[in-house]
Amino acid sequence: MLPARKDEKQMLSGGIVQATVLPARCVVYVMDAYCGWCWGFSARIVEFEAASRHRVPFAAISGGLFTGQRARPISAYPHIPGANARIARLTGAHFGEAYQRVLEEGKLVMNSSDAGAALAALRDLAPQKTIHWTRQLQEAFYERGQSLSEPATIGGIAAAEGFDAAEVLRRLQDGSALGQAASDFALARQLGASTYPTLLFADGHKVQSLPATGTALEVLNERLDAVLA
Repeated sequence: MLPARKDEKQMLSGGIVQATVLPARCVVYVMDAYCGWCWGFSARIVEFEAASRHRVPFAAISGGLFTGQRARPISAYPHIPGANARIARLTGAHFGEAYQRVLEEGKLVMNSSDAGAALAALRDLAPQKTIHWTRQLQEAFYERGQSLSEPATIGGIAAAEGFDAAEVLRRLQDGSALGQAASDFALARQLGASTYPTLLFADGHKVQSLPATGTALEVLNERLDAVLA
């Protein structure tokens, strides 16, 4: 497998941050909080993790869908309304009224570096809740129409779960979470994830694909049974 050793350091965002490290054996969810198909899979991955976390750890990393020149206002992606309709039809995912207003206005900038930093900051607070944090971030955007570039959005998610919002804001403001997001993006590439959601089973240096969007919970459990055997 390709993640860095625990003692390895990387230079990211102008500072030294620890590279993203995965458990030696785990299910890896590669997602992007601004990815509609990940929103369509979000309820199922939560169910899957709840059903199987006693058997194997689950990890989540950000892939970096809208970074660099792709971090643009949502109106720059005219295919999104049609894609959302297909996602809703195939997965039952709900797109809230507040999100629909944001989509119609077209001004919100989807910046996956900020979204990835948000996941990293929340993950540092409670790694055991990583899959839960992915769902909470997507609910903020796809249900409530909130920008994931706004620190208040991320602090509010932490506070609602009983955590210290100030600690999350510190990680966002000092650049450590942004550096961790960049590390996530690099690890996603190392793992061969180029589309989202991607679900993997990692065991040492061996990485196997698992099915994702549209897969029934019982099928996911069966596939996990097979790779754990």
